[in-house]
Amino acid sequence: MRTTWIVPALFTCLALTTGATRADFVGLNIGASQWRPGMTGAYNYQDSSRIDLVDDLDIENPEQKSMVLILEHPIKALPNIRYQGHDLDPSGFSTIGLDSSFSGGSQDSGNEVTSTVNLSQNDLVLYYQLLKNRINLDLGVDLKRFDGEVSFDGMAGASVEVDETIPLLYLSARYDLPKSGFYVGASINANFINLGLSESSAQDSTIMLGYESGSGLGVEGGFKSFSLDLDSANNLETDLEYDGLYLNGYFNF
Repeated sequence: MRTTWIVPALFTCLALTTGATRADFVGLNIGASQWRPGMTGAYNYQDSSRIDLVDDLDIENPEQKSMVLILEHPIKALPNIRYQGHDLDPSGFSTIGLDSSFSGGSQDSGNEVTSTVNLSQNDLVLYYQLLKNRINLDLGVDLKRFDGEVSFDGMAGASVEVDETIPLLYLSARYDLPKSGFYVGASINANFINLGLSESSAQDSTIMLGYESGSGLGVEGGFKSFSLDLDSANNLETDLEYDGLYLNGYFNF
């Protein structure tokens, strides 16, 4: 996962914000998330046959681990920052049952192939808090970056690199249950408005239930759904869907 430029940037922002304001008003949330989704999807390269990632290539469902960083501050003119990254790297080994072409290479029916979808997904969310009391409402933009490759290796191996940044609208709502520490909420990142910056599209939604203690230690779980449509990214068209339960542990400073 290529996160080396993002994490230092977040802590640089933290240092600058702390220097400009009192530290008591700066909030930093650090967490780790576990997500094991079911996956469906397909791809085709240029005008080749459509290949189903599960039925044709036996690609297994990935297990996702990620780090979550949230920085909130009192400077109203500047957005808060949220970062989360995933490595989407499922792979499979199968005997292909149809002829296909991929990035200049060809695959004949009956060939044994090893296929990998290796995409790092990094979300940098810049958002403002519209409400912050028992009801919390956040609105902003999610710069969702994908970096990696889709490989299709057999007797005529080939791969296609993916380098895409998709801007999405970010909306998150949370309700804190009175005097209990429990909360419920939901968030969605989606292409509500076509800005013309990318031909690809994505959607990321979460339904959550969590508990945060008075010391800031918390746990959160729920259902996370993600879909990606890479349209003409290096002549590769890919439809991917991931959905399943997740668990997140965190500490809120």
